[in-house]
Amino acid sequence: MLKLKNYINGELVEPISGQYLDNIEPATGQVYSLIPDSDNQDVEQAYLAANEAFKTWSVSSAQNRCQILLKISQLIERNMHELAAAESQDNGKPLQLATSVDIPRARDNFSFFATAILHDHNESHPTDNNYLNYTWRQPAGIAGCISPWNLPLYLFSWKIAPALAAGCTVVAKPSEVTPYTAYLLSELCIEAGLPAGVLNIVHGTGPRVGGAITAHPKINVISFTGGTKTGQEIARTAAPMFKKLSLELGGKNPNIIFADCDWDSMMKTTLHSSFANQGQICLCGSRILIERSIYEKFKVEFIQRVSQLTVGDPNEETTKIGALSSEAHTLKVLSYIELAKQEGGDVLTGGNRMTIPGRCEAGYFIQPTVIEGLDQNCRVNQEEIFGPVVTLQAFDNEDDAIQNANSTEYGLAATIWTNNLQQAHRVSHSIHSGIIWVNCWLIRDLRTLFGGMKQSGVGREGGYEALHFFTEPKNICIKL
Repeated sequence: MLKLKNYINGELVEPISGQYLDNIEPATGQVYSLIPDSDNQDVEQAYLAANEAFKTWSVSSAQNRCQILLKISQLIERNMHELAAAESQDNGKPLQLATSVDIPRARDNFSFFATAILHDHNESHPTDNNYLNYTWRQPAGIAGCISPWNLPLYLFSWKIAPALAAGCTVVAKPSEVTPYTAYLLSELCIEAGLPAGVLNIVHGTGPRVGGAITAHPKINVISFTGGTKTGQEIARTAAPMFKKLSLELGGKNPNIIFADCDWDSMMKTTLHSSFANQGQICLCGSRILIERSIYEKFKVEFIQRVSQLTVGDPNEETTKIGALSSEAHTLKVLSYIELAKQEGGDVLTGGNRMTIPGRCEAGYFIQPTVIEGLDQNCRVNQEEIFGPVVTLQAFDNEDDAIQNANSTEYGLAATIWTNNLQQAHRVSHSIHSGIIWVNCWLIRDLRTLFGGMKQSGVGREGGYEALHFFTEPKNICIKL
């Protein structure tokens, strides 16, 4: 059986304790590899390696860092199919999705930040012709990067790439639920010639590894993507230590559909934005708000399309909905469907666990589920479910839509469908979310900022903001 290893000081090593965790394939429910059950001892070894490597990596030229990161990007491209297959096996998502989205975006994360450092700039301000004030950005130190299970290599690389580009060294923890692509990345980094200790990957659970990274007194930058409750725990630990902190947390995103929308484009995209990756994307539109005049028309067609989505083996080309990430998460999603019924909701389609004949008979599959009749303040409409479950609600006017959209404690993303340009701007400005898509969804440009408001997190990722997060700016004033 495949036994994964930690990547510390440029080598693949076993955990100090010698203990391992089972890694279960979601589509089959079977153990297919073992994961290091690391602890604070392994984190300390990773820190020592990163600390030593920081001495040379932090002062290496931007061109040198660029070339190595580009090499990693090229190796991801060369190993695209192997990485996609690993992610599909690890995560349960359709292989086609991993091949077309997740792995290409991981590749692009490395290539974008590799070249971004060649074009970065600092500010200078001549003062009364006698003094020159300028900003000098230096690598912030050793960065702790902790990523989630839903987009394993994509989000893992989104943190690691800008940190390395900025000149930081990294102690990283992938999710213990989906560790395989991070392990393969370790092998690619060795092949690319990344100097020993620049990137260290420690596998294990959140409390034992993530907690040790967060609490380490010399790891002074923390970038975390995951659940809001975990983010709160990290903030409680890191804030009193005055660490630089970026938290990209949960979402309960509204998808607002006005009557004047482009119907065909809206319907196709809404289907995708509701159930992509089994609804296990923080940006999915889990609350669909429809103008009352088109509500019944929307409901009939949407239910018809949802009921036709193929749930099945992630390896099959026809599969649109794969397996959920784990047994525990599957039970959580099912519990919210039962809660919706208790709260007075009507399940229009789906709502059940599925058994897929053949190799996936013991896998974690749930029918795509659509629910109506729930109050906006009920738990199902307020709490992040993170599965193939959406609710439908009608609104009467623009103000009603805005009030409903802003009714949760989350503020990550929102989608608006309208052909009225003035309305698009008004509503966009009124929605309390960090990311707004108008007549589209999940269009990302790495030059733009990414992040949410309220309980969806603090800080911004993307573009030079992500690069600068891993630096410490200082102002220098020189008398001329």
